[in-house]
Amino acid sequence: METRISNNKNLRILVTGGNGFIGSHLAKDLYNASHFVRVVDLRPNEYMKYKFCSENILVDLRDQENALKVSKDIDWIFHLAANMGGIGFIKTVLADVMRDNVRIDLNMLEACRMNNIPRMFYSSSACAYPVHLQEKNPDVALKEEDIWPYDPEKAYGMEKLYMEQMCEAYYKDYGIETRIARFHNIYGPEGTWKGGREKAPAALCRKVAEAKDGTSIEIWGNGKQVRSFCYITDCIDAFKILMESDLREPLNIGTDEAVTIEELADIIIKISGKTLTKTYKLDAPIGVNYRNADLTKAKTLLAWTPKIPLREGLKPTYAWIVQQVERDR
Repeated sequence: METRISNNKNLRILVTGGNGFIGSHLAKDLYNASHFVRVVDLRPNEYMKYKFCSENILVDLRDQENALKVSKDIDWIFHLAANMGGIGFIKTVLADVMRDNVRIDLNMLEACRMNNIPRMFYSSSACAYPVHLQEKNPDVALKEEDIWPYDPEKAYGMEKLYMEQMCEAYYKDYGIETRIARFHNIYGPEGTWKGGREKAPAALCRKVAEAKDGTSIEIWGNGKQVRSFCYITDCIDAFKILMESDLREPLNIGTDEAVTIEELADIIIKISGKTLTKTYKLDAPIGVNYRNADLTKAKTLLAWTPKIPLREGLKPTYAWIVQQVERDR
C-alpha cells in the first residue's frame, strides 16, 4: 500500500531549507501531525520561537557527504533548500545562485539514489517560465506546458528548469519519484522581511510599517507589474496533496488572483490605517512585467484550490512585520 502523509503518523521526513520561511511552516505542519521531522539548513531559524521539528541540523548541503548523512533512514524528502531571495537579489547575484543551487539539488537527488529514498518533493519556480510570454500581456496566466520553448529568467530560472529535467532523468534511470511545484510568490508571517532577500509582500509591509502617517513609501518600478500571491497555509496544503499524488509533471502552486504591485501596496496601506503616498524607483530591478498562474491542472488533477484571499492573508502578514519593526526600533 502506498505511503501517505494523511494516514501514516510514523513517517521520517527530511525538510531541507527547513529553517527558511516555507520550509519552517512545512516542518511545523508535519511535526504537529506527529511525524518525525528532520530540518536541515545552513542557518538557524530566526523567527519561530517554538518547537517546530524533531531535529534541527545546521549543515552545508553543497557538500555531498553532508547530503548523504542527513538523508539516511528517511522515508521522504521535501527539498526546499536554495540560495535565493527577492528580485533585487536574484537579478544581481547570478553565478553564486546557479552554482550553489545546482550543487545542492544534484546532491539531494544523488542522496535519494544512494540511500534508496523513493520520493522527493522539489521546489521549482515560476521564474522557469519563458520571459517573452510575460512582457507584453497583462492578462497572462501561465500554463505548465508554456515552459517550452524555453526562455527562463537568467540564473535562478534557468537552474530551476535544468533541475526539473534532472528530476525526470532520475525517474527514468533510477525510479526516483519526484513531485515538482512551480511556486508563484508565497507569502505570510515568520519569513524574511528585510535585508534584501525578502519578497514583494514582505518588503511592502515593512515599508508601510516603518513609514510615519502622512509620509510616503517607495515602490520599485512603475507599480504596473502584475503578480499573484499565495498564502503560506494554502501552499503547505498543496505540498502535501501533490506529494501524495501520482503526478510526476511540474505543477503550478500559487493563486490566479492577479494584482499590480501598486494595488498590492494600496491593500497594505489600507490594512495599516495610515495615509501614505507612493513614489516610484524606475531604475530598480522588477523582473518580468506580468506573471500570473493558471491553476487548471491543480484544480482538476489534485482537487486543490487556494482558500485565502490576498487581503485576508496580508492582515496577519502585516501584523507580524509590524511587531518585527517595533522590536528593531
